[in-house]
Amino acid sequence: MKGIILAAGYGTRFLPITKTIPKEMLPILNKPSIDYIIEEFINSGIKEILIITSRRKKVLDNYFDREVELEHTFIKECRKDFLEQIKLKDINICFIRQNTMMGTGHALLHAKPWIGNESVIVAYPDDLHIGSPPLTAQLIELYKKTGKNILSIIENPKNINRYGVIELNQDNIHVKDIVEKPAIGHEPSNKASIGRFLYTNEFFKFLEEGFKFHQKGEYHHIYALKKLMIENKVLYKKLKEKGLI
Repeated sequence: MKGIILAAGYGTRFLPITKTIPKEMLPILNKPSIDYIIEEFINSGIKEILIITSRRKKVLDNYFDREVELEHTFIKECRKDFLEQIKLKDINICFIRQNTMMGTGHALLHAKPWIGNESVIVAYPDDLHIGSPPLTAQLIELYKKTGKNILSIIENPKNINRYGVIELNQDNIHVKDIVEKPAIGHEPSNKASIGRFLYTNEFFKFLEEGFKFHQKGEYHHIYALKKLMIENKVLYKKLKEKGLI
């Protein structure tokens, strides 16, 4: 299975620092936040990763590239500890630019040729998970049993009205609907969707279908999700352990 990180956005919630530093590169301890998602993917068995960026985020490309001068300097100085810290991970990372900020659905359409006919994990950099088992691994485990699309959720978060909140079918297993930022007191459940999704190839068929009729403004992934919900092809996975930051 492959993994995608959506990293093209402006990061307006973190202004003014994101005017010059992408939010994905904001440090947590001694690593940029995006590194925690990469590690989550690796620890879940994913080694093919696509990062969707924009022209303002060349630093992401640089971060995941070799730094040859530093390597030579550390070798000469016998600094194996420093060499280990800048060592490239044993994975394949590709980059695609979203040239126009037209929403998550538009961004994911850019990835379709890279994905092929596989299912894929999609991660939003706003939500980081450092618990065990990794959040991505939890989604893959459920997918292997069901073969369906999966949303990750947490229950009773603070400010639930800032999330997409799911409504369940009568079986309490399949997702019937998702309401983005519902009005206070009108939440369809206590289950809030967070930034990890597992999409089957069928999701992308609906994504392409919806874009044909899209006229203007941002195009989001919700269109395809709701099509799949009608057919009872979307499940949810509650986070097993804490660790979301």
